[in-house]
Amino acid sequence: MVLGAGPASPVLGCPEVAELEANLPCTCKVHFPDPNKLHCFQLTVTPDEGYYQGGKFQFETEVPDAYNMVPPKVKCLTRIWHPNITETGEICLSLLREHSIDGTGWAPTRTLKDVVWGLNSLFTDLLNFDDPLNIEAAEHHLRDKEDFRNKVEDYIKRYAR
Repeated sequence: MVLGAGPASPVLGCPEVAELEANLPCTCKVHFPDPNKLHCFQLTVTPDEGYYQGGKFQFETEVPDAYNMVPPKVKCLTRIWHPNITETGEICLSLLREHSIDGTGWAPTRTLKDVVWGLNSLFTDLLNFDDPLNIEAAEHHLRDKEDFRNKVEDYIKRYAR
């Protein structure tokens, strides 16, 4: 997509898209399948460390009309064995919650850049085995870290290349 080409989304302006693209982590790429729909984009995260190193994980992001009062909707399109992402793509990341008891949920001051950095961090410092969405994956890690690593690597080979 070329910035400034085509009409801007009524929800998302070109300045935020430009800020997002200028401030991506080196492990992330953003793709706008339709340059006329800046409110729908895909993110690819390619972790360069940890359990998920070597995988390519696709996320689909849809920015609702009520943005930035509500968070974007994000789904993981790549099947993954992860304590904070279900095999069907739901994601546990506090900043994607409209209401969060710990105060780290969505706020109108947050931007898409925060969402991308948060998703990227799910593969490193925000990887959370203590408050899992995929309980089976978290328990697997607790029971047998080496077997957990083997299953993650198997999923990467099968689904994340």
